[in-house]
Amino acid sequence: MLMSCRRVLVLVALLLASSPLLASTTASATAEHFGLAGTWVGWATVAVFLIAYTLVVFEEKLHLPKSKPVLLGAGTIWLLIAGYLTAAGGFPEDAAKHAFEAVFLEFTQLFFFLIVAMTFVSAMTERNVFESLRAELVSRGLSYRALFWLTGVISFFLSAVLDNLTTALIMSAVILACAAGNTRFVTLAFINLVIAANAGGAWCAFGDITTLMVWQAHRVEFFEFFRIFVPSVVNFLVPAAIMYFAVPLGTPPSARDDADLKPGAIGVCVLFGVTIAITVTGKQVLHMPTVFGMMFGLALLGAYAFQIKRRETKSNVDSAFNIFQIIAKAEWDTLLFFFGVLMCVGGLKAVGILALASDHVYTVWGHTWANVAMGTLSAVVDNIPIMYAVLQMNPPMDHGQWLLITLTAGVGGSMLSVGSAAGVALMGASKGHYTFMGHLRWSWAIALGYALSILTHLWWNATYFTNGIGHAGP
Repeated sequence: MLMSCRRVLVLVALLLASSPLLASTTASATAEHFGLAGTWVGWATVAVFLIAYTLVVFEEKLHLPKSKPVLLGAGTIWLLIAGYLTAAGGFPEDAAKHAFEAVFLEFTQLFFFLIVAMTFVSAMTERNVFESLRAELVSRGLSYRALFWLTGVISFFLSAVLDNLTTALIMSAVILACAAGNTRFVTLAFINLVIAANAGGAWCAFGDITTLMVWQAHRVEFFEFFRIFVPSVVNFLVPAAIMYFAVPLGTPPSARDDADLKPGAIGVCVLFGVTIAITVTGKQVLHMPTVFGMMFGLALLGAYAFQIKRRETKSNVDSAFNIFQIIAKAEWDTLLFFFGVLMCVGGLKAVGILALASDHVYTVWGHTWANVAMGTLSAVVDNIPIMYAVLQMNPPMDHGQWLLITLTAGVGGSMLSVGSAAGVALMGASKGHYTFMGHLRWSWAIALGYALSILTHLWWNATYFTNGIGHAGP
């Protein structure tokens, strides 16, 4: 509850900090926005967004799915914009339409990309791929400290191709199965898991929604993300090495947990790899949008699923593999939440709020400090609206700075348990073993890793900062 209030207060503070700018803005439109920040509609859009995001923050308390308030907020914001432009006159009659379509088309590519990714993950889950991994680790009889490192390293690399939430949930099952009720081990292993999953998702375009958005916006190319692999490793290893000495000694009781792969499991995994290869090749070589490769992969999975279903139907399997049932298992609340957030932020851009924020933050503070601050803010505000807001602000940054904001937005949420989807999910999955306060006790170590990863990036990728590290504005 305390952190929910804190999220809202931080968001309010940031908006109030730019209020002098809002008040002095004229209604003259530019090529990128309508210049309405100083009008009542500008203030109204900010108020609607704040209310919608506040309801998202209190999702668990209100039992209100997070997609509903942002969908309503997005509709209200664009209704206000369209109504104002129509009533005010002086704007093309289809101005609001074109602005809305521009944001909507950006989301459609992201939507279908995520649908395919979620379908592959659901298919691998249904074929017992992740259950088999869990069973294998449980049966190894590893020590607590070995499990601490192994689950962290696996999470770091697994989250590069899966999202941090899926990775966290998969590996948390391993930790809980091996922990034998050892609360101290579960707490430290879960903190390590959150850090590893977030850090691993930062150095690959497929690892996080934020990296995917940066890639699709052509700010960073696919192979350039690998330049932040080393800073991501630093972000993971520094707090892990510190926490390692607090991990209890000894070995949990050995356990036997059999979970066999279902027929076609390996084929689904191979097709996922092929889909990634087609997507990257299609974008880098053929200059096709990323959604082309993902939808091609979905077609291949559909054909393969048909063959699996035929074999299982002939074998009288109770629940034969059905690709449409797999697609239906996608997290629709999450997908619609993304739509609502992106349309809300797109509305803030249309009225001119983001242009003012960009001038106030990126021009005054400088690109490096602004990107560090944005990443720190992601510990209390979701990194998706933060990254999308930066993309919509579109400050004139070089590749080094775009890689920096990708890194900070990806790993900044690790500093608090509520700073990422992985941390929030694990608080629910841990059954009281992993808590906000338990994570907070190690936030200093995580913040140290965050700072050192930034310094590592500034040194390791110095040649990418063509405008200079302290550059501010154009």
